[in-house]
Amino acid sequence: MGRLDGKVALITGGARGMGKSHVRHFVAEGAQVDDRGAAVAAGLGEESCRYLHHDVTSEDGWAEAVALAVEAFGHLDVLVNNAGILQFAPIADMALADFRRVLEVNAVGCWLGMKAVIDPMTKAGGGSIVNISSIEGFTGAEGLSAYSASKFAIRGMTKVAARELARFGIRVNSVHPGGVITRMIVDSLGVRDAEQGEAFLRAMPLARFAEPVEISRLVAYLASDESSYSTGSEFVADGGLLSGPGY
Repeated sequence: MGRLDGKVALITGGARGMGKSHVRHFVAEGAQVDDRGAAVAAGLGEESCRYLHHDVTSEDGWAEAVALAVEAFGHLDVLVNNAGILQFAPIADMALADFRRVLEVNAVGCWLGMKAVIDPMTKAGGGSIVNISSIEGFTGAEGLSAYSASKFAIRGMTKVAARELARFGIRVNSVHPGGVITRMIVDSLGVRDAEQGEAFLRAMPLARFAEPVEISRLVAYLASDESSYSTGSEFVADGGLLSGPGY
């Protein structure tokens, strides 16, 4: 513990799932966190965590979130672009509005976040941006055209941002989880269907789903100074799913 001592982090989507895990793990590692989960923040205490209801598709909302973090804790060192939504539908059946909404939240929200933290991180002498993508940023699955498009976009934007922001001491990396036990995945991907779930597990060398904290540990590493020479890279945590055929 303590690898994030002195760090101030802004984590989006902190109310549930992986985001909730990230917030708790960051605080346990010594960080002070600005997040989206009121109940999570209340449980951790104002000295460690502040909550702001935040629309990641709003440029003004990002300005407010960054301002709160700096006002509350004095500076900003880490951004975890974690907020995301998933819409499961074949291309033929998907409404254009739904496709655009997924891109707005997942891709545009990530881009706005990176843009919003450049100035405060530069003033702080540098920082780390961790963009949560997915294995769907490497490959596709039926019914996930919008989600996959957004996650490929995050992977590409991460590389561009890493090249642009290195001069300011800001590192940018992407994390690509596979099957993680969260409500969004269980409800949206149909993992609740026994046959689909078993097929998913058979494709993984590590034949189990990940717990959210297993991803949080990787995110914390990338947020910390221990990863000081890593930028513009993809970090996959998928139980070996992408290591061979079958997915």
